[in-house]
Amino acid sequence: MESAIKKTGLKVTGMTCSNCALTVSKYLQKEGLEEVKVNPIDGDVSFINSSGISIDKLKSGIEQLGYAVEEEGTLLPRKRAWLSNNKQRFLFCLPFSAVLMLHMLDRWVHIHWLMNPLLQLLICLPVFILGMYYFGRSAIKSLMNGMPNMNVLVALGASAAFVYSLAGYLGGLGAGYLFFETAASIITLVFLGNYLEDASIQSTQRAVNALAKSQRVMANMIAFDDEHKEVILPIENTQLKPGDLILIKTGEQVPMDCKILWGDCTVNEAIITGESIPLVKGKKDFLIGGSVLAAGTIKAQVTATGKDTVLSGILQMVKQAQGEKPPMQKLADRISAVFVPVVIGIALLTLLINFYAFHISFTQSLLRSIAVLVISCPCAMGLATPAAIAVGMGRAARNGILFRNATSLEAFTSIRQVVFDKTGTLTTGQFSIAAYQSSIDENEFKQIAFSLEKYSGHPIAKCIAAAFKAEPEIKWKQVEEIKGLGIKATSATGDVFMAGSFKTTGASTGEHNVYISKNEVLLGWIDVEDAIRMEAKEVIDWLHHRGIKTILLSGDKKDNCEKVAQILGIEEVIAEQSPAQKVEKIAAYNAQLPTAMIGDGINDAPALAKATLGVSLSEASQIALQSADVILMNHGIKQLPLALGLGKHTNITIKQNLFWAFLYNIVAIPVAAMGLLTPTFSALSMGLSDVVLAANSVRLFVKKVL
Repeated sequence: MESAIKKTGLKVTGMTCSNCALTVSKYLQKEGLEEVKVNPIDGDVSFINSSGISIDKLKSGIEQLGYAVEEEGTLLPRKRAWLSNNKQRFLFCLPFSAVLMLHMLDRWVHIHWLMNPLLQLLICLPVFILGMYYFGRSAIKSLMNGMPNMNVLVALGASAAFVYSLAGYLGGLGAGYLFFETAASIITLVFLGNYLEDASIQSTQRAVNALAKSQRVMANMIAFDDEHKEVILPIENTQLKPGDLILIKTGEQVPMDCKILWGDCTVNEAIITGESIPLVKGKKDFLIGGSVLAAGTIKAQVTATGKDTVLSGILQMVKQAQGEKPPMQKLADRISAVFVPVVIGIALLTLLINFYAFHISFTQSLLRSIAVLVISCPCAMGLATPAAIAVGMGRAARNGILFRNATSLEAFTSIRQVVFDKTGTLTTGQFSIAAYQSSIDENEFKQIAFSLEKYSGHPIAKCIAAAFKAEPEIKWKQVEEIKGLGIKATSATGDVFMAGSFKTTGASTGEHNVYISKNEVLLGWIDVEDAIRMEAKEVIDWLHHRGIKTILLSGDKKDNCEKVAQILGIEEVIAEQSPAQKVEKIAAYNAQLPTAMIGDGINDAPALAKATLGVSLSEASQIALQSADVILMNHGIKQLPLALGLGKHTNITIKQNLFWAFLYNIVAIPVAAMGLLTPTFSALSMGLSDVVLAANSVRLFVKKVL
């Protein structure tokens, strides 16, 4: 059953625009695949193959559409050879097209030999053959599958010009019927446009590519010879396995996720968190693959390799998010799906109306029809969102902000209030014991507290367990953690012990942080201290400056919460809340205004999932990370303003791109139909329209978003 629902990934090459991605997506859905996602930016395709269709069959079907499938670095089924990319194709076609275009200068420079129809045909032929091999084959295959793509328009336009010119030559109809240069220039300029688009789109991926490059480095593996002496073996990190021992020295990159066994170091995790300040780490601490040792030499044990590493998980999350489509893209997708047939219809109407209604010559009417075909650009509508998201996600990842999906980006624009958890979110979560008191022997009290709190992942519990560590610990018959309330354990003799809030331990008031009880009889209490995060005040002030309301929602006692809120200037405080009560509060806030919830504990997970937007920290519990829409990787809330700013400005960029894409097609098609643009300039305009979108998206890398 597990294999049936497992997501499958493929890499599809040859997609020149988002309309192509739509074609691949429709084909896979037609085959019965579920949750199909096609990323037009990098060609990543994922789906759930619950019906067990042969992967080879799917590859063959995708190739029948005119694309190629690359999986795990191997291109199937053909090699990439000469003229395999748009740059090479453009450079091949350019000299032929340039020569053909010379006759347009005839009024200034008399080039009589170029007026020879046979010579024009021979010069145009290599360009036309290459164009039809590339655009024509893809167009025919897409039509055969009932999913016409962008190449249909290009192939029709170039073929119409070539066939009309060929008929003029064979019929001896004269120079007025020869438009070989139009056929050649269309193909050449579309290749140029595709090349510029490829280059522009690649630039949108630079932040993600920088992360990917750091995945392949050399490692020093510690092995042992016949005499059991250590031997250092330089190997590629891809050869490492969990459990292997490695040596990492100053200045070297951590090859894989690992745990320090010996030595101390300072490590720069900027590639993961965006924070360049080195962190001090020692024995038993974990290092993230891709980070750099700023100082020190350590021996460590590999804990994860390949797709299981933190960096791979980040890359996968970013790629999945880039492939997602926010709601505003759905209209563009619906239009793109019917765009090609509609444009063909408009081109045909242009020919008929110009010829019959306005009595324009058939030659000029045909040229206007061809111009309509080649100036139309569904790519622009399809690329408007992916290009902007690729840049927004890339910049976010570079700064330690991970968006789980594209919808999260759009949600940021509507957020009007932010709800914060206290412990570990506004505070550091690095607790120390402030005071404690017990009615039993001090050592026995510490033993009970340690034996209970060691089973909890809450920061306060970890602090108590570390401070009161005792031997021997009590062996419980049964132990469970109750979300938001504490730890409950049953001893071998049947006694029930509890560590938690006053509500669950029989205490009469909630003056202290943790109460310890036995059979609902209070044994003592423990108070802890927690420092407020340095960046918290600045973040709260930034939110207030932008008119965003701040709320503190915590399970901690009211006095502690009000003290933190007063220091930070938080407007509303709701304390001593259980996880269920937190969910109710978030639901109520959502009903008032779109709400973001920032939290990191197990008890925050339901509230994170309920909020309009859930934001979690990298140190959060695993369930909180899984419930969040956005993860801040830089050990705090410092990057929350940047996340909000990027979300807002990525959406602004998407709207700008969509506006340009629609405006371009709405204006360009009528202009071409009226004969105000030649097919040559139409082809150039079509290619440049995508470049404009990509360039506008790339601005997000440097645009001020705060």
